[in-house]
Amino acid sequence: MLHRYLPDKEFRFGVIDCLPPHPGPLIAVSALHADLGLTMLLGLSIAIAAVILAGPLYGNWLSKRMHVEEPAELGALFSAPPKAPRQPSFGMSLLIILLPVLLMLCSTLAKVAMSPESTAALTLKFLGEPLVALGIAVMAAVICLGWANGMRREEVGGTLRKSLAPIAVLLLTIGAGGGLKQTLLDAGVSQTISKVAEGAHMPYLLLAWLIAVALRQATGSATVATTTTAGILAPMMAGLAATQSSLVALAIGAGSVFFCHVNDAGFWMVREYFGLQLKQTIWVWSILQTIVSVVGLVGTLLWWHWLT
Repeated sequence: MLHRYLPDKEFRFGVIDCLPPHPGPLIAVSALHADLGLTMLLGLSIAIAAVILAGPLYGNWLSKRMHVEEPAELGALFSAPPKAPRQPSFGMSLLIILLPVLLMLCSTLAKVAMSPESTAALTLKFLGEPLVALGIAVMAAVICLGWANGMRREEVGGTLRKSLAPIAVLLLTIGAGGGLKQTLLDAGVSQTISKVAEGAHMPYLLLAWLIAVALRQATGSATVATTTTAGILAPMMAGLAATQSSLVALAIGAGSVFFCHVNDAGFWMVREYFGLQLKQTIWVWSILQTIVSVVGLVGTLLWWHWLT
């Protein structure tokens, strides 16, 4: 059962936490004045190794050493009849998921391949703004995955209303991360870290990763760790090249998912969802997230060495 369900889902959660359009990395990209499209391109290249190691390789290894019975709720979820009369094709579903990413990448490519003042470049830049791209993806999902497949307006509206509660929690988490960041900045943490980094001659990427790891272990929130670390390091990173700023943002995102344990809400969600014991959850969730985090750090270090 573990081989059938867990590996694929778990590594997706971990990698998504490290990359835009997850709100934490988006805030980090903004705070560090990094290029969003370049960050996504570099991050996706690193994610390939994370997907391979944390997905099939680790999943196959773990499934041979740990047996977990399939929870009744999980079986019911996969066997439940669809709400819509027709199901969207795999290609359409994948296109809707990737639509905001594609719009953001097109915005970045337009900066390189087109005149900055041309109508096409300005249009792609507008469409590639994170809020605009995500909003377009939501509208496309409503039309292509809902109405086009026979779902009534009331059913689509009910699905959208159910999404408001998780969004509210996410906004509160982001706000808490911003408040913690400002508290640490006012206390002089940024200056202290700058002095420590100068004395230790520590690479920027390793420093960013370690701070994010420490905050994640302390707070249990990847979003708080990402936003706080980016805010602390932003004054130090002024003047970095676009590629370097993007790699620092990715290193922060990678550090924010290191060894998620009992103070992480996702840890308990995975435990209950799959009916795992505490020790099993550590192997399934915490170790897997650690693999993603370490691969992210190694990948950013390799890109830094190659590009700078």
